[in-house]
Amino acid sequence: MKILVTGTLGQLGNEISVLSNEYPDFEFIFTDIDELDISDPIMVETFCTSYQPQVIINCAAYTAVDKAEEDESLAYLINTTAVENLSKSATAIGALLVHISTDYVFDGKNCIPYIETDPTNPQSVYGKSKLAGEEAVSKFASKGIILRTSWLYSAFGNNFVKTMIKYGTERDELNVVCDQIGTPTYARDLAKAILDIIPTAILQSGTSLFHYSNEGVASWFDFAHTIINLAEIECTVNPIQTKDYPVKAIRPNFSVLNKSKFKETYKINIPYWSDSVKHCILRLKK
Repeated sequence: MKILVTGTLGQLGNEISVLSNEYPDFEFIFTDIDELDISDPIMVETFCTSYQPQVIINCAAYTAVDKAEEDESLAYLINTTAVENLSKSATAIGALLVHISTDYVFDGKNCIPYIETDPTNPQSVYGKSKLAGEEAVSKFASKGIILRTSWLYSAFGNNFVKTMIKYGTERDELNVVCDQIGTPTYARDLAKAILDIIPTAILQSGTSLFHYSNEGVASWFDFAHTIINLAEIECTVNPIQTKDYPVKAIRPNFSVLNKSKFKETYKINIPYWSDSVKHCILRLKK
């Protein structure tokens, strides 16, 4: 089975690349913007027609949440227009499109984990552009899987785990928001889940929406405290409120995702969030 991966240099794309040797039945085509500019519809169409992948995994995204407030056009170009291009080309060659979305499509006013059918109400340009990307898949892809995830981190790229380790070694104390609740998600776990569901998912028709994050619940403070402890760094982590840490983009205060639909459909066990943080930090130490 031939699988095209976009955004290979990002967190999720890198993790899929690392795992690829464990899937000998898959032939991977790894691309990033230098090989395939997914914002160019002609380039996407030509590339897909030439290589004829059975599956396209879109790992490319504009994820600078605060910067997106000032760079709205680029956020929509990557998170919406490019997704429409991939959706149309996937349909033209009969390929399955696997697209990654976000918990930021919700406003965070729930008090129980969000299910796939809960109303969306993004509060930021990032969240709005990602929701529009979901709508593009639903409209233009004949076979699509949309996976909403949350608080992604990995051994690659810039992310919260690496930032806390860096600042924790440089400072005596850190102030971290304690009133935003969600679930950290290890990109390696998500990458493995995506590759594991492909043999089943490729048999479907239409577009399906699923939630995937690691198991459990945490605040950013809990996440930071766990990172500092597991990394064995001597640094005090202090809880603060969102109002004391002003940023440009509004984040959901509660964005825990219910994974029941994904687990029941694909029979996949999902690791607990702090276990995966430990695994990631061990990799970083090596």
